[in-house]
This record gives sequence, C-alpha cells and structure tokens, in this order.
Amino acid sequence: MRNIEAQGLQTERVSISVGAPGTRSGTLRGTLRMPGAELARAGVTIHSATAVPQRLYSGFAESLAKAGFAVLAYDYRGTGESGNARDNPRLRMRDWMDDDVPAAAAWMRQRFPDVPHLAVGHSLGGHALALNNGTEGLSGFMTVASHAGVTASIPDRVERARVELILRVLGPGTARLLGYVPGRRFGLGEDMPTAAMREWGKWTRQPGYFFDDPTMHARERTGRVRTEVLCVGLSDDPWATPAQIGLIGRQLVNARVQTRIYAPADAGVAAIGHMGYFRRAPGARLWPDAVAWLTERAARA
Repeated sequence: MRNIEAQGLQTERVSISVGAPGTRSGTLRGTLRMPGAELARAGVTIHSATAVPQRLYSGFAESLAKAGFAVLAYDYRGTGESGNARDNPRLRMRDWMDDDVPAAAAWMRQRFPDVPHLAVGHSLGGHALALNNGTEGLSGFMTVASHAGVTASIPDRVERARVELILRVLGPGTARLLGYVPGRRFGLGEDMPTAAMREWGKWTRQPGYFFDDPTMHARERTGRVRTEVLCVGLSDDPWATPAQIGLIGRQLVNARVQTRIYAPADAGVAAIGHMGYFRRAPGARLWPDAVAWLTERAARA
C-alpha cells in the first residue's frame, strides 16, 4: 500500500518474510519512506530497540527521507505490528538480532540494488549490527544508546533496583503466569515474548553481557565488522552510560569507530534519556549531525 504524504514523501507499508516455515518463522511489518520526486541517494534500515515500536522512529525516518534517503523502519516479530508476544513465547532476543535484522537488511538491498546502504541501530538494534548481523554491503552504520546492559553498572541505585525488579522478578513471574511479559505496564515498550525476557535477564547478570555467553560467539562476530561506525550516546541515559557504550565499541576491533556523546543542553531540552534521541524536539538539533554523517558515507560509496 502506497500513499504520498503531505510533506512530499512517498510512504509504503511493507511485509518481510523471516526464515523458512517452522517454529520461529514469521513476517515483519514495516514502513518504507522515500523522497517523493527524486531517486534515493542511499538506503537506510532502522533496527529498533528491545520491544520498541517502529512509530518511535517516524520523525527520524521522515528527516532522513527528506534528505534523500529511502528509509525502512519495522517491528520485530512478536512486537508491534509484527505479531504479539503471547503467540510467540519462544522468540529470543538473539532471534531478533540474528534473523529479523538480516531479513530487513536483505529486503532493502533487494528493493534498492543500485544505491549504497547504511543502517541505524537503537540499543538492541545496534547490538545486532555490532554482532555483524545485517551488515553485508553496508557503507557504514550508526548505533544509538547501544550498550552492554549490565544492571550492576547502572549508576543510579533507584533505577538499578527498578530494572532488577523487572528483569529478575516481575518479568519472569508474569511470563509464567500470563505466557508473555506485559512490557507496556512495566514501561519497557511493547509486550515481550517469554524467551526474550529470560535471555535478556540472563545477559544483564553477566559482567560482560552477551560477551560472557559462549553460545553467542560475540567477540568473534564483532571482530568481523570492518565498516565505519558512529556510536551515539546520551549523557543522561540511565542505562547506556558512556562507559557501557564503550564496552561495545571497543569490541569492534577491525572497524573505524567514532563516538559522540550528546547532553540535553546540546539539544535544547531538559532531558533525552534512552529513548529521547528519536523524539522530534531533541531531534531538531541532533538529527542534522546524523544526516551529515550518513550522507558523507553514502557519497564515499
């Protein structure tokens, strides 16, 4: 389904198949935004944070489309428009990273075969890119608030206690009771599949996050990333502190990594936090930097 938005952007609702028919196969639902009257200079795929709906990225995607990019945002399976958590209890976080992210990236390469491709990963989406998922043919990628989510590293004791309560008590408890995790009630975004919450909780208790999970082969995978990377952090993010962002960035030993940390004052707002970079008020000042960085990488390609 297509329509032309008032601001001159072309918008299309898309469906993307993930995996062969089986236990964890499914369909991603997304939104493709394109310049209205000109050919796209490059494709950009936005990979969202844990159980965060694609609508959070609407303003950012529109900003990139106005700058000449074709931009895809989508929901992971079992969240948002791509199904519900109750019907997908066995989906793990690694399934989103290892299957959904590459499927979305491959769809964009097939849809736009003659332009450079880039990606933006928010939190979990940045983890997927750092683990070399969806990076085939990329001219570069950005991560935003992508950190090693170890609860013991959260500086604020109240926030640390709240997160530990959700990940270790309320999340697993409601999953056993309901068959899914009511993430909306907990302030975690969308509802989550049971297996995703269990895997997330396990990683948050390990000092090295998923780098301490031998089944992830994380250090081997991050070592394969060889493109340019921009790691964006927010100084008031209670979870993704600069130190925790650095823990991910330092594992990209063969990539060319830049790091930029923005404070609320840089955006002219009182707070940004873990989600605020993609909201329109901070974005009015922060997104031009992203557009410039992505434009430069597309031009080099």
